[in-house]
Amino acid sequence: MHSTKPVGRGSSARKYDLLTAMGAFALSRDKHDQRRVLRLMTLITARYNWIRDELAVGQREIANLWSVDQRTVKREMALLRARGWLIVKRQGARGRVSEYALGIDQILSDTEPQWSAVGPDFELRMSNTDTPKVVPLPQKGVVPEPDISTGTEWVLAQALLHAEDPATYASWMAALDRIERAGGRVTLRAPSRFHAAYVQTHLEKRVLVALREIDSTVSEVRVVI
Repeated sequence: MHSTKPVGRGSSARKYDLLTAMGAFALSRDKHDQRRVLRLMTLITARYNWIRDELAVGQREIANLWSVDQRTVKREMALLRARGWLIVKRQGARGRVSEYALGIDQILSDTEPQWSAVGPDFELRMSNTDTPKVVPLPQKGVVPEPDISTGTEWVLAQALLHAEDPATYASWMAALDRIERAGGRVTLRAPSRFHAAYVQTHLEKRVLVALREIDSTVSEVRVVI
């Protein structure tokens, strides 16, 4: 597999290979994934700094590039972070835009099943590595990534929480079910009184931040049993 940073000798070819892998992956998916990957590919080709491994673009500029509103940009960027295709290098604050790096290892892992569709030469080139692949052993009790197919603000926030801190997500967030949305308040159900109290006391801010990453109109989180 290629170096995780397409820089130096042969970097131009590696960039094209990465974009080709992303395109082949997108074409094998449904229209929602296709559009999301196309948006990222356009953002990469337009604004990504390969030398610095950095993407630093404001939401308004991205919205103009994608022909969408800023709310859609916020949602899509959060989903790309949740998938591990974008990694936050520096969180934006007070007029400073967020800085991202590409999660190239994750992109290569996710797109690998489609390499053969491009051609045997491409598959061989992408699989070439100086170090052996490490295949992780199955782990008992590992909570899988949340299914985001329903598209609710809570499952999308769960995906973000899982990507940022899998252990805490598995212990506390995975078991929370969305039962109601009333205005800016999202109500979640916990499996026990202790679980609800712990989340409300210790993790409410983190949950709210994740929800607001998906939907900025969320202003309150309530956890019940």
